[in-house]
Amino acid sequence: MACDYNIELIFKSWKSYLHLASLTTTKEDTTLCYLYGRMLLIVLNYALCPQIRAHLWTQRKRELSLLKLVRHFQAFAARWMEAIFQSELALRRFLIHVCATATRLAAKAARKRRTTAQILHENVRQHLESVAYAEAVNA
Repeated sequence: MACDYNIELIFKSWKSYLHLASLTTTKEDTTLCYLYGRMLLIVLNYALCPQIRAHLWTQRKRELSLLKLVRHFQAFAARWMEAIFQSELALRRFLIHVCATATRLAAKAARKRRTTAQILHENVRQHLESVAYAEAVNA
């Protein structure tokens, strides 16, 4: 079920924030250019997502909001294209800046109740502790 939920979030982000459901172009060339640009943005979003998610969790113990990340990268769309056509060093600096700001701006809001990731982490830790205890008792 969690996997289905993530897939739904991905398609929702494409539809809502990347505007793939509403094309305003009428000419074939313009439509293809629009779609290729959006697909490039999708690839960039989901290529960087795992690293940002891992960094955010290890540094701040916060989960990444996929929808906030898409909106964050969408805000930089014009600068993405500029950076891609500049030097490798300029692109690297731009990516470092965008990813650093994403870890600050794309985190899920703090909640009073525990998140699913926190519950799973605690369950794994408790399981490992009980296994270690059982091994110590049986030794």
